Formats: sequence, C-alpha cells, structure tokens
Amino acid sequence: MKLELEKLFLNDGEIQDFSYEFSLGSTEINGVRPFVSPVSVKGRAESRAGAVELDARVSFDFSIPCDRCAERIDTHYDYGFHHVLVPSQKENDSELYIAVKDRKLNLDELVREDILLELPSKFLCRPDCKGLCPKCGKNLNDGPCGCVSHPVDPRLEVLKQLID
Repeated sequence: MKLELEKLFLNDGEIQDFSYEFSLGSTEINGVRPFVSPVSVKGRAESRAGAVELDARVSFDFSIPCDRCAERIDTHYDYGFHHVLVPSQKENDSELYIAVKDRKLNLDELVREDILLELPSKFLCRPDCKGLCPKCGKNLNDGPCGCVSHPVDPRLEVLKQLID
C-alpha cells in the first residue's frame, strides 16, 4: 500500500487513518515460509510540526519449526510500531526519522521490515527446550532416550578427575 503524505506534510494536524491486509506468504525465514495468514495493518498518520507521526498495529499468524527440537510452533503475533516521517533528509536528522522521497511511503515495505526486526532470532517451542539427541534423534522434551552419554575427549580427562 502506498501512503500519500502530501496533504499531511502541508497541513499541520491533518490525520489519515488506514486499515488493510497484505501477504508475506513468499517471505522465507530459515528456509521456511512461516506467515500462514495475511498481515493485518491498522494505523494512523498524523501531521505535527512539519513531520508525520505514523502509528501502526500489525497482527498475523505464524508457524515455524522449533530451532532445537523441530516441533511446529503455531503462534499469533500482535505488534505496535511508531515512526516519524520527514519530507527530506537534513544534516542534523537522527536515525529515528525516516526520510520520505516524493511524499509517498511504501507502507508494505516498512511494515515487512519492522516485523522481521521484531521477530526473535531463535524460535523455541519453550524456553527450556532440550532439543534432539545427537545420536538417535529422539525429542529429549519427551524424556531421556537411553543413549550412552558422550565420551569425554581424552585430552580433557585430567579435568574430569578434578571434578570427581
């Protein structure tokens, strides 16, 4: 969705509400396409002192395998974002501002970037996930597998004696 900002930059106090959906179904994360529903975006752009304050709320369903045990994680995300948009980049602008060229903003691209930055870097089914046994592949969250524990590297055997 293209957000037209011309009126907002020209008229202080101008408000533009928006609500729409778009798909991130082709976006891959770790080789998986986890966005199982369209992204719902609702928000408001408001002109203040020559800049535009953009507040948006996004929600979507997400399904991805756990990074440790490969169990499917199905969850619903709901995030809020705030940005300050300015018509052009000046020398003293900080990185908190987004410079808008041609007074039009590709809202889909901005929302996509915000979502990807907000998602965790590691997806776990639960914080204490034990993962899979490296020998037999059993999910250790379901209980021990009975495999013999890993042998100690012979070069570190001396350190093991210190612990015993």
